[in-house]
Amino acid sequence: MSFIAEFKEFVSKGNVLDLAVGVIIGAAFSKIVDSMVNDILMPVVGLANHGKDFKDAFLTLNSESYGTLEQAKAAGAATLNYGLFLNAVLNFLIIAFVIFWVVKLANYFRRPAPTLPVPVLQLTKDQMLLMEIRDSLRPETRLIAH
Repeated sequence: MSFIAEFKEFVSKGNVLDLAVGVIIGAAFSKIVDSMVNDILMPVVGLANHGKDFKDAFLTLNSESYGTLEQAKAAGAATLNYGLFLNAVLNFLIIAFVIFWVVKLANYFRRPAPTLPVPVLQLTKDQMLLMEIRDSLRPETRLIAH
């Protein structure tokens, strides 16, 4: 099989297309979550932090003090950016929570319908008698040793 034919077969499979759609939707959803964290949640957290923007929460590794993270980066200072890290953790938790519910919902709709137990039929005396007659009329099959 040639390389082009193999590639065509690979791309035309449904799983590859599903994966591509999932990646594109995931990227768009990530932007929505980033906006929710940065523009809605973090200002509320910043308000609890005396109005300080949480993105500017950092520690310098030298003894210098800077007003913002941009000033520290412009000065070339080494920083621990725990505010940006917390933003990333919040983004992850929100995405994980939403994906959990999407998978839970998909599994709910994918569940097979409950199967009803098959009732065990009780044979009447007449049916049992007829079965005995039938079995007695069958020719016996015996293994004959050669």
